[in-house]
Amino acid sequence: MLQPATFQFLQGVKENNSRDWFLEHKALFEVAKQDVLDLAKQLIPGIAAFDPTIPADLDPKICVMRIYRDVRFTKDKRPYKENFAIAISAKGKNFDGPGYYLHIHPENAFLAGGCWMPQPDELKAIRQEIDYNGDEFRSIVKDPEFERYFGGLNTTETLKTVPKGYEADHPDIHWLKLKSFTADHALSVDDLVKAAAVQNLVAGFQKLYPFMCFLRNALS
Repeated sequence: MLQPATFQFLQGVKENNSRDWFLEHKALFEVAKQDVLDLAKQLIPGIAAFDPTIPADLDPKICVMRIYRDVRFTKDKRPYKENFAIAISAKGKNFDGPGYYLHIHPENAFLAGGCWMPQPDELKAIRQEIDYNGDEFRSIVKDPEFERYFGGLNTTETLKTVPKGYEADHPDIHWLKLKSFTADHALSVDDLVKAAAVQNLVAGFQKLYPFMCFLRNALS
């Protein structure tokens, strides 16, 4: 579980996103960062227990994303992210295919997984797998437990037109038009600070496992 102080620190970043404030509160940052690392350390073996592609001894340091923003190519010059994030794959946060993700934020925390904005060749392979094995794909994403927990797949990233090579009346055109293949589940601060947080998060990630396997098969 996480400590309430971690969310208090993030709230401070949101209200005072400046280098001066951050430097004055660097000690609080180090404590919060360690809290997130400790959570990652507990999540990794839990996920590895049901997903053999995740090493049980994966270093949590390569799974926790930096809080520093890259402001070189954006008009938004705020120097810090207002969240922590844990990204877990065989290569930690450096996803090579689908991965598990935890977004830690005082007001917008969520658990997620899948392939976010895959490269064109990867996107083509996923669409082809859906085209060839639509029954299997639908059995996963339309599973009542999957739909109850995730509300289906995330459809915020989708084409406005039919992807090349497919017809508008394809039975799975709704899925084939997606540009990302992810599912997410909203979390509250209470969800993340309760004693059963790790157990509940691992159970949530496990609900993604059949979906992850489908994506991996598509990309293999």
